[in-house]
Amino acid sequence: MSFKDILGHRTPVETLQNALRRDRLAHAYLFHGMEGIGKRTFALTFAKTLNCLQGGFDACDACLSCIKTDHKNHPDIETVEAEGAFIRIDAVKKLQERMKFKPMEGRKRVVILLEADRLNNAAANALLKTLEEPSAANILILVTTRPYSLPQTILSRCQQIRFHPLPQDIVASLLCERFSLEESQARLLAAASGGSVGKALELNRESFLALKDECLHHLAKIHPDQPLQRLSFIRFLNDDKKDILDKLDILKTFFRDVLFYRETRERKSLLHQDRLDLIAAFAEKRSPSELLRNIQSVEEAMRLLEQNTNKSLTLEVMMFKLAI
Repeated sequence: MSFKDILGHRTPVETLQNALRRDRLAHAYLFHGMEGIGKRTFALTFAKTLNCLQGGFDACDACLSCIKTDHKNHPDIETVEAEGAFIRIDAVKKLQERMKFKPMEGRKRVVILLEADRLNNAAANALLKTLEEPSAANILILVTTRPYSLPQTILSRCQQIRFHPLPQDIVASLLCERFSLEESQARLLAAASGGSVGKALELNRESFLALKDECLHHLAKIHPDQPLQRLSFIRFLNDDKKDILDKLDILKTFFRDVLFYRETRERKSLLHQDRLDLIAAFAEKRSPSELLRNIQSVEEAMRLLEQNTNKSLTLEVMMFKLAI
């Protein structure tokens, strides 16, 4: 893979290619953004480009260096990962020993630290010394979903490049083209993924599709004048954190469909086309402002749950805000 094959991350691509053109590379980068959006692949593509024998601003994918990178046996490109819960000081010290020498074959030695937020205190302090005394022959790439967990002293010595969630149409396109999913299924998974191809692939399982059907089945049974039915739905939603978030994703995309259908009467772009009957019924009953409030209430509940607030209370508050 080369930069031209990367979809949805044009700003990071342009930033690094401009640095290559101007010969103004940083000695350390921090790639951060949500999980499953391609940060690791991007880091490897950047490393491949730096050592491509063609010497341009993108990898050629054909030279010996690019082939070695693809086969994960280039001597000057390596990854460091956590052993157990942490990246430990021994791993950083071994890295520092190797960085004392010139690259074996390439122009640059590129070291990619995956889940860099898992550096323990001793390892982080050791890495800081390397960042304070950079070598022109080495480039460090720290990859993380949680940059706020890294010490400020490390953050300040890296050029930070943020990776945004991918647009739904790009996620759906990647699922169709690279993973051979049906278009309707790809669009549903893309909507539930939050912009992450990795999450979409994780959701591509029979259990998730069954969960979607079960969630909408419970929703359809709720009558506005029957508060006990709302309590029953809360009990259905209240699960472990991951399953709750999956269910709330389904609710959010359903209300999005209802609002879209109410305003356009168009079916093709619906994410839950198989439940057009339920979408049409909700569209007749609720105003656009009520549907927007529903979406906002679900998003607020998801945000609070990510912050580890009380699950039951969060779901109860959300449920009694919903216009259903």
